[in-house]
Amino acid sequence: MNVARLAVMDATRAARLLSEIRDATLVGQRARIAPRPVIEESWGRMLRSGVDPDHDFRSGLLSSDEVRRRREESPLRHVLPVLRQGLLSVADVAQHIMVVADADGRVLWREGSPPVLRKADGLGFELGADWREDVVGTNGVGTPAVVRRPVQVFAAEHFVRSHAAWTCTGAPITDPRDGRLIGVVDVSGPLETMHPATLAWVDSVAKLAEARLREIHLDSLERLRSVAAPVLARLDGRALVVDRDGWSAAVSGMPYVRRVALPKALAPGRRWLPSLGSCAVEPLAGGWLLRAAEEPVGTVTRIVLDLARPGRNTLTVSGSAGSWSRELSPRHAELLYLLAVHRAGRGAAALAEDLFGDPSRTVTVRAEMSRIRRYCGELLQHRPYRFREDTEIEVLLPANPGDLLLSSTAPAITRRRTAAQCGGPADR
Repeated sequence: MNVARLAVMDATRAARLLSEIRDATLVGQRARIAPRPVIEESWGRMLRSGVDPDHDFRSGLLSSDEVRRRREESPLRHVLPVLRQGLLSVADVAQHIMVVADADGRVLWREGSPPVLRKADGLGFELGADWREDVVGTNGVGTPAVVRRPVQVFAAEHFVRSHAAWTCTGAPITDPRDGRLIGVVDVSGPLETMHPATLAWVDSVAKLAEARLREIHLDSLERLRSVAAPVLARLDGRALVVDRDGWSAAVSGMPYVRRVALPKALAPGRRWLPSLGSCAVEPLAGGWLLRAAEEPVGTVTRIVLDLARPGRNTLTVSGSAGSWSRELSPRHAELLYLLAVHRAGRGAAALAEDLFGDPSRTVTVRAEMSRIRRYCGELLQHRPYRFREDTEIEVLLPANPGDLLLSSTAPAITRRRTAAQCGGPADR
């Protein structure tokens, strides 16, 4: 069923039909028309997690001070002009509002048609509100954050009944440097104002925002590089200059390292860092100077790959010299999970088959593994790709095995999800 086209021709009929489909699905009956796959999968997650479709649950709003703090720290603040220019002028005329939420699903900005803003208040769609999918059900903020792709939610496709007069269209915004989710932009309004082109429109503006973030990053590295050049020229030995997030601006006396994993509270002094070992850390304008010491690094003893929270995958490494964590892009989470499952290792062709169902796509696999090895360093070996044998690895999985790496369409991951739900053996 083309829900968008039906809603444009007859919004009332579309709302009634979607309500029938949801009601049948929630009581375990087979509806005469199946819900769209992205909606059906979301409803399944809501039923498993215990979200009540008849109860409009709202977690506490963030305080105005906390909203202000998150705004100041969010990279989304840099792309607000892009989002406003691309969405607000049309949204206001079309009786929609633009909502920008952070990676935690918290509404940080909300602008647009005043009458629609007042209607949103009645739904709890306010500044500081929590619109994660597992809190308020299927919606245009929480669901795109989970599946990592644009989603349009019409009327009764919302899991919670009180949202059925609303239409939401959201697209995730990711960090173009590493694929990490940083937020969601959403355009919402009453069902009768919905247009089938809204999904492509919102997705296009989200991609423009990501392109702007990429430009900002490259400009900042160029400024840091001009500061680093005279500093590195005076030094002997291995050294590099990175920005506050660990991205390299300049390197001296060592192979180029694209990024160094930095602890959240890095301070000047002698520190141990992944892939570099013991370093002297010195502050620079806009970044850090890292001078690597020629001494052996501590032995890594344990790796935890945390895939338990849909959409938020992390790698934590612990050893005698300390520990560090890194949030993983969806692709890197897939690859590290497959290597954790296959401790004997996987060649590039086998991983290409796992990810794409096409063993010839080894160039893509090798490029991604090269990026992973830049921050994992000695933890990963190659020919075949594998974790070091003396490393203990723990994989934390979702409570429901069917929620494993939800945004992944990789054949090997899909087989494991299906096998886990059916209680059968996983793939080879």
